[in-house]
Amino acid sequence: MITLIDLWLPIVLSAVLIHVGGFVMWMVLPHHRGDWKKLPDEDAVLASLRSAGAGVGQYNFPHCDSKDAMQDPAWLAKAEAGPMGFLILGAPGRPKMGKSLGQYFLYTLGVSFMVGYLAAHTLPAGAPYLPVFRVVGTVATLAYAAALVPGAIWFSRSWGSTAREMLDGLVFGLVTAGVFGWLWPR
Repeated sequence: MITLIDLWLPIVLSAVLIHVGGFVMWMVLPHHRGDWKKLPDEDAVLASLRSAGAGVGQYNFPHCDSKDAMQDPAWLAKAEAGPMGFLILGAPGRPKMGKSLGQYFLYTLGVSFMVGYLAAHTLPAGAPYLPVFRVVGTVATLAYAAALVPGAIWFSRSWGSTAREMLDGLVFGLVTAGVFGWLWPR
């Protein structure tokens, strides 16, 4: 039987490689450069948000508090006139990259840990590379890619951006599978 202690190296190494891979995907390769757009008249929009007192949080607009409110003619008029959208506001100031990078590493470590947990309970010691690659690759790809789809379905995220991030997730799943297959206990 394989324990998670036996898998500490592939868990940590795959998390590190995915963490570095995320940097490469977003900062070096060009495929995400068009994922975010500048607002038209950004200064006026920012001033409007500040004067409205919009703080850190998630917003939807036009907003309604209940299903019944969606029948209100005033809300219907706003919805028809548009725009309709979702807005996420972060804390003012420079982004705290250290905190975000630390949280992202914990996320990749958590994915690798859960992938290792599942693999340890489904594959025997000495399993050949390919079965390890298949199981780990499937689970890791689901973790890194499939969770992105609801954002496109429900929150109007661009399908193009979602597809590019899912491609990243596929690469991350394959890297994780390769590391586990290579370092699987014999």
